[in-house]
Amino acid sequence: MTLPRAASIVILTGAGISAESGLRTFRDANGLWENHRVEDVATPEAFHHNPALVHRFYNERRRSLPSVQPNAAHLALARLERERPGEVLLVTQNVDDLHDRAGSRNLVHMHGELLKGRCLACRAVLDWPGDMDADSRCPACRRGQLRPHIVWFGEVPLEMERIYRALEGCALFAAIGTSGHVYPAAGFVEAVGPEARTVELNLEPSRVADAFQEHRSGPATELVPAFVAELLARR
Repeated sequence: MTLPRAASIVILTGAGISAESGLRTFRDANGLWENHRVEDVATPEAFHHNPALVHRFYNERRRSLPSVQPNAAHLALARLERERPGEVLLVTQNVDDLHDRAGSRNLVHMHGELLKGRCLACRAVLDWPGDMDADSRCPACRRGQLRPHIVWFGEVPLEMERIYRALEGCALFAAIGTSGHVYPAAGFVEAVGPEARTVELNLEPSRVADAFQEHRSGPATELVPAFVAELLARR
């Protein structure tokens, strides 16, 4: 794959890349997140009706993060950003911190971050590595209740304007470990410019695989380092 030296790249990652580090994907084929109905733990209505359950669910997810480490795919994407001229924007649907720990810096967590909280009063977003409950108060305004900084179903993902601007101007769009079920991310491949190359790297074709020009099948820990090496070799 030949790209101009300073051509911009946008990469989307999904649950498949973190699964290889040992993190279970939140949602299974039955629409459950870790044996909970999505409606019970991943909507604003769920938080309003049963905040204790929602807090408990995300506290458990938060506690699991120190036990897993970035894998070869995360590290390869950080290397790509570090070594390739031109912008490499990494957009992740994942709420874990594995890309951050791998070293990626030009990074958008479009669905939020487990290790952050958001104030319901002043809207401040704060680092929050520990447990959160109904008594957790915002240290910025000292009055607002905190909620997990997660984009729930029915809410608008973060930094969409920035993402679409990058998609429209990129020379390469790659999707890694995504199912193609969750929008708007599943539609990103349709938002790139007419000259852009599009590649999907996945264990199996996603729901929107036909929209990509190229599909590479296999584990992310094998595909992504090889893909990055190819891009850097041709810079």
